[in-house]
Amino acid sequence: MKKTISILTLLALAFFYSGCEKYVEGYDISPNDPLDVNVEVLLTGTQVATFSNYTGNLARLPAVLMNQLAGRQFQFEDFQEYIIRESAVDNEFQQLYNGGMVNAQLLIDKAGDDNPIYRGIGRVLKVMNIGLATDLWGDVPYSKALKGLEGEENFNPAYDTQENILRDMQAELDLAVQDLSSDPAANIKVPGADDLIFGGDPGLWRNIARVLKARYYNHLSKRDAPGSANQALAALDAAYADGFDNMYPDDPDRVDFDDMMAYFGEAANEWNQWYAFEQQRAGYLTMNQFFLDLLTDDPRLPLYATANATGGFDDQQPIGPYYSGNSSSLPLVTYFEAKFIEAEAAFRAGDKIRAATAFNTAVVTNVTKLGVADPDFIAANANETEATITLEKIMTQKYIAMFTQPEVWADWRRTNLPALTPNPNASVAAIPRRLTTAQSERLYNSSATVVTDILQPVWWDQ
Repeated sequence: MKKTISILTLLALAFFYSGCEKYVEGYDISPNDPLDVNVEVLLTGTQVATFSNYTGNLARLPAVLMNQLAGRQFQFEDFQEYIIRESAVDNEFQQLYNGGMVNAQLLIDKAGDDNPIYRGIGRVLKVMNIGLATDLWGDVPYSKALKGLEGEENFNPAYDTQENILRDMQAELDLAVQDLSSDPAANIKVPGADDLIFGGDPGLWRNIARVLKARYYNHLSKRDAPGSANQALAALDAAYADGFDNMYPDDPDRVDFDDMMAYFGEAANEWNQWYAFEQQRAGYLTMNQFFLDLLTDDPRLPLYATANATGGFDDQQPIGPYYSGNSSSLPLVTYFEAKFIEAEAAFRAGDKIRAATAFNTAVVTNVTKLGVADPDFIAANANETEATITLEKIMTQKYIAMFTQPEVWADWRRTNLPALTPNPNASVAAIPRRLTTAQSERLYNSSATVVTDILQPVWWDQ
């Protein structure tokens, strides 16, 4: 009897599901979770994720460690005391992969040989995300990563050495330059408004790839000082020869035509990350007195810092209006960064004339971009010669100009400039040189290389 009931029940269920199939067909797939996405949507989505990765907590945390900002409450008070818990950096680590690299790889794959311009942009964005990951964590998953949809055997990707990652990033950027040099007419699709950064201009993207090559060659200054300098200069020379500059063709007073910026909007879900943070967590972060003192008599001070009630500046005030307006754009890769890289690389290569010239241009370009090109300041701070230029001057002015960018931490770890005083009340005796392994990696990736010592330098920092 029980067997008969079981069979009848199964038959009834089979009939029910077969009968209902035509009624639910097509409705069991969420329109908000598409199975296939075109290159236009992938490009915009990858760019927005990259904006978030470069201008969110992975920018704020380095600013605290680098004495530009001071952590006052909760998680950021921990960072001020060099307490970097694995849970505190977990979301950021995952977002670099889920929002940045996964989407970038999908864009590369979907664009394919038919759409090399899209593919080249995807390569640049992929490098930016893995570059940030390896700068902050050292060895991370790369060659075996981004393959989760191919099966369970890919759920625990092995970690690549930072040395190999940097080598592969350079190769990826070379391919990006090649893709972005293709004839637009030979592409089935070319980007336009879906490219939030450059509106689909392959030449601008091509030169961003070259500046990134210079940035990551420069990271090898401890490993190979002369070789990395020459490679960085060669990449920049290629960009300059291809038209990379800081001028709008029809408006020479504007100086950010070739700059790669993160753009934001007026709507709440489009806000600048620094602005959104201050709206939600006011008081967590304020200016650091060391940075304020460095900005004494600097025209950038009222842009970088918020004035107090008396019009002065103190370390109880938050970041200033220039980079923290609700729709303020934020720098990702800029002409002034390229000139600072050139100045440092030329200095290390022994060409102090070129170093001084590049340095002067970098300072002038930065203050001009910010709209505070005070002649007296320029005369005092951008008038170096072969006899007066020093690495300390280069790195100190770069430290100021690169405010809000995580690259500041990479620069300091390579050069120990400017000279920073560690927090004497911190949990460790020195300024951290890396982030601890993310919690999800320790718990769920059996192939993870777990590092808890935040004073252990990454490979290029040794």
